[in-house]
Amino acid sequence: MRATEAEPPGTPGTPARASLAPAFYAARNGGWRDYWTLLHPPYTIWHLSYVLLGAAISPAPDPRIVAGALVAFGLAVGIGAHAFDELRGRPLRTAIPSAVLVALGTVALIVAVVLGLIATTMLGPFFLLFVIAGAAIVVLYAFEAPLVHSDVGFALGWGAFPVAATAFATGGHPVPTALAALAAALLSLAQRRLSTRARSIRRRAVRVSGEIVYSDGSREAIDARTLISVPEAALSILWLAVFAAALAVLLAHWL
Repeated sequence: MRATEAEPPGTPGTPARASLAPAFYAARNGGWRDYWTLLHPPYTIWHLSYVLLGAAISPAPDPRIVAGALVAFGLAVGIGAHAFDELRGRPLRTAIPSAVLVALGTVALIVAVVLGLIATTMLGPFFLLFVIAGAAIVVLYAFEAPLVHSDVGFALGWGAFPVAATAFATGGHPVPTALAALAAALLSLAQRRLSTRARSIRRRAVRVSGEIVYSDGSREAIDARTLISVPEAALSILWLAVFAAALAVLLAHWL
């Protein structure tokens, strides 16, 4: 299978550019829109929902700790990891200068670590392990270390870890914490499985062609958009569903 709907390269040996946007939520290139795309809004909200889920495990989650965890993970994942990731090959095709990406990623990660260190003074020295692990996950992801940049690494780092860290910070019991972390890991793994093909076609494919022939003789043409429409439709629903479910169980403690 080769690639999207762009015309084939006019000169042999000249790579063609994929014609689709690099993500279903990507804004048109240029200016502030590049920074919006850099945030990966649906996926960032999805993974911040695991912070809410971790807090909901606690019988009495402290709103201040929950807010601090949301800010820390939002900085580390939403800005830090995504800024560093864009440095490697420009997968989102932004025009953000490399120096700005480095500054954004570094400052966001440092502030997130500082917030974690402040939390450690309130929660005890064991929480420092979560702070170190979180920073390591972001840095290893930036350098595409196989340990973190694999399906399982993604599921554990971006799914299970936010649940476990926030549950510990808010006093969650280990057993429901483990079950919630497992659920987040499996959801993240499903997200990865749904998005991998769509991401590949959007960012690297230059032509996709073919057809489906049904038993009644009818035919359906296949192109890039039809091939990725179903998984992306599922992804565009799932991030909202995960956010709503996590927010609901947390608000049940407070309302």
